[in-house]
Amino acid sequence: MDSGVRVNPAGTPESQTTEGGSSGLSLYVHIPFCETKCHYCDFNTYAGIEALIPGYLSALETEIRFWGRGLSRPKVSTVFFGGGTPSYVPIEGIEAICAAIFEAFDVDDGAEVTLESNPGDYSRHDLTRYIGAGINRLSIGVQSLDDGLLKSLSRRHDAETAIGAYQSARQAGFENINLDLMFGLSDQTIEQWRDSVACVIALRPEHLSLYALTLEPGTPLDAMVKSGEVADPDPDLAADMYLYAESALGDAGFDHYEISNWSLPDRESRHNLAYWLNAPYLGVGPGAHSYLPNRRFAALRSPRRYVDLFGGVLPEGDPVEALSSLRILESVEPVTATMELADTMMMGMRLSRGIRTDEFLARFGTNISDVFGPLIDELSGMGLLVSDEVGIRLSNSGHLLGNEVFERFVTASAEVTLPGNY
Repeated sequence: MDSGVRVNPAGTPESQTTEGGSSGLSLYVHIPFCETKCHYCDFNTYAGIEALIPGYLSALETEIRFWGRGLSRPKVSTVFFGGGTPSYVPIEGIEAICAAIFEAFDVDDGAEVTLESNPGDYSRHDLTRYIGAGINRLSIGVQSLDDGLLKSLSRRHDAETAIGAYQSARQAGFENINLDLMFGLSDQTIEQWRDSVACVIALRPEHLSLYALTLEPGTPLDAMVKSGEVADPDPDLAADMYLYAESALGDAGFDHYEISNWSLPDRESRHNLAYWLNAPYLGVGPGAHSYLPNRRFAALRSPRRYVDLFGGVLPEGDPVEALSSLRILESVEPVTATMELADTMMMGMRLSRGIRTDEFLARFGTNISDVFGPLIDELSGMGLLVSDEVGIRLSNSGHLLGNEVFERFVTASAEVTLPGNY
């Protein structure tokens, strides 16, 4: 039974081709540093620990080389520097990490290599050095093109700086750029949203990621909303904003290929497609998650502890077991049939293409209709799913209620018995 992930005798993940043409492993590199932490952010990121950056980058190089040896220099098709704010660290640090990656892994000649960035960092960097290091895609955290909203989000740039950063990236030679925007913000009007959407359409990036504000427990913004200092976001207005963007971007030639993502033709995020297609990936850095053949795991979250542990002697042998013995990996679990089925459905249904009938059969050895038939019929009858001979996918109405649909499939996955090797 083909689970979609194969292991060769050396224990290395073999190449797997995704819809975007990628084959091999996807590599995520976590850079946890920020100049300031945004009020809405609950990611594993830190401000005020700049003194740790040199030691951290050294530890990160050590981990990258460790995995390269442990996995017998596997093929890598996408690399993504996330955070945190990768553009906040010195550019020579990013250059060194890129060099370590290209040495430790067999990186495809046409690999997609993305770096997340803050517009406020561009004025102090020679962006052509990123290109020289092997980075060929920038993701710019614009979030809004309204200065008042940017201030309320505790962002450290204004609209002019964001547009200037995009133009600087173009002048440096970047031909693949993503812009992040947020909607459903407290006190954000539909007019402000329309203006931001019109502006990014005029800029014509290859890719756009549009995210609704989520109030994460424990964040300063969540506390401000609960205290009444900031208005509670209006979910109905957020839905109107989403539908407006969906229409405007479609008219402008952008493909809506995933719930929160649009691209010009053939410019999808290949790295994120690997996640959505439940393909293998490796994460390096504190708090990073990984999914390798039959195992998934996560690293400890503390950057200081991470630096200390990678400064010592690393054991030989199976890399997952070695890092677990040092408690660098805090969570290691086998991937059961239920997990793989639930993840495949939850992630794949985010894509506009949905779950393909032939791919489901190849992966699980049975027809999707035999596994989820009654649920598919129910959700189709509610107008949330489209089902045909090609597969199943969210309807336009289903996009707004995607989380509820995903939850239904995850719950149903726990009650399924798969045939064959499952």
